[in-house]
Amino acid sequence: MANKSLLERRALSMGSSPIFYKEPVHLVKGEGIWLYDDSDNKYMDCYNNVPCVGHCHPHIVEALSKQAGQLNTHSRYLSKVVVDYSERLMSLHADPLSVLQMGCSGTEAIEIAIKMARLATGGKGIICSNATYHGNSHETIRMTIGPFEPDFKRVPFPEKFRPLKEGLAENELCDLYLDEIKRAISEFSENNIPLAGMLFCSIFANEGLPDIPSGFMQKAAKLVREAGGVVILDEVQAGFCRTGSWWGYEVNKCVPDIVAMGKPMGSGYPLSGVGTSPEIAKIFHEKSYYFNTTASTPLQAAVGNAVLDVIEEEDLLGNVNSVGDYLKGKVQGFANKYDMVGDVRGLGLFVAIECVEGQGSKKPNNKLAVEFVEKMKQKGFLISNAGQFRNVLKIRPPLVFKKEHADSLCKVLEETLEEVHN
Repeated sequence: MANKSLLERRALSMGSSPIFYKEPVHLVKGEGIWLYDDSDNKYMDCYNNVPCVGHCHPHIVEALSKQAGQLNTHSRYLSKVVVDYSERLMSLHADPLSVLQMGCSGTEAIEIAIKMARLATGGKGIICSNATYHGNSHETIRMTIGPFEPDFKRVPFPEKFRPLKEGLAENELCDLYLDEIKRAISEFSENNIPLAGMLFCSIFANEGLPDIPSGFMQKAAKLVREAGGVVILDEVQAGFCRTGSWWGYEVNKCVPDIVAMGKPMGSGYPLSGVGTSPEIAKIFHEKSYYFNTTASTPLQAAVGNAVLDVIEEEDLLGNVNSVGDYLKGKVQGFANKYDMVGDVRGLGLFVAIECVEGQGSKKPNNKLAVEFVEKMKQKGFLISNAGQFRNVLKIRPPLVFKKEHADSLCKVLEETLEEVHN
């Protein structure tokens, strides 16, 4: 079927729900890092962290099929499969994170995390970033598009490339961003809104994966805790070895009180989770509860467990570090060679290329980023754009990405940079 016809049917049956690319891709098959369309064109997936261990990994498919053929129920029955998975997953986290509440999406996980924070502290106010995205429910989307007040206060996310003030030493810049945390805490207090906590992505992924001033996260957490709040870190994009550590909070050396997980947790199967301490979990379950018919199920647990199997048995953490360093090393030179590349940043298998107007200007170039993503798609490479101004090229392939894949990607990235440069 022609894509135009399918697109028209989609619009009629699904409305104007978002879709990638000016000329959408009709995907029909996936394997490893590869995706195939209805004409058998092949695309290297350099964007999707959802199938973190690769598209349609046979071990995941087998585990899903086996459990689906044996039993799947809601969470109000005992299940050794679910308990075993919960214990195994939380053993990978730092103390005191040891209790898991499973959900089906990142949005749900963030909703639960906020509710936990508010119940544990008796507060209401949440500090978040001014360029964040944590989900699209009524409450979570408020942090992105509002209404922000009175429950949410947004602060400038910390970054070195386009800082609040130029010319500062790193420790001075860190203090400047910490002053914004202090301001938010004070404003909540002045308005008689008790603080519940601070909610950040542990690596500020949607903000464009910025390099942040050293020590910021730990110091911000200390300020929040001293004011009676708790720290929630969103690991939906950062978690499950993406950054070269199991969790993004390890990179910034800040263990949260509540951690939210999603997307890669089930490698494409709807699975998310919230981890916390026994003390916070006890208050949450005494004062409220969470139930979802399709959450904490044996099928979810079987798939989640299979994802952990693959990560550990195929040493994907080691692969992320070796290939991630290799990839970042190959693209870092772009900032010196092309004036429309303002900065190149990366953590593990997550690389961000900042598009700017050039000629010494750091002015964001969204138009170039959008055009670049389209050109890469036409050449068989799927990436995306993100960041506060949507001008950051986002490269985030499945964790099974290899050095030969990085070579192919970088060759086409540079070829495309040459095209837009001339």
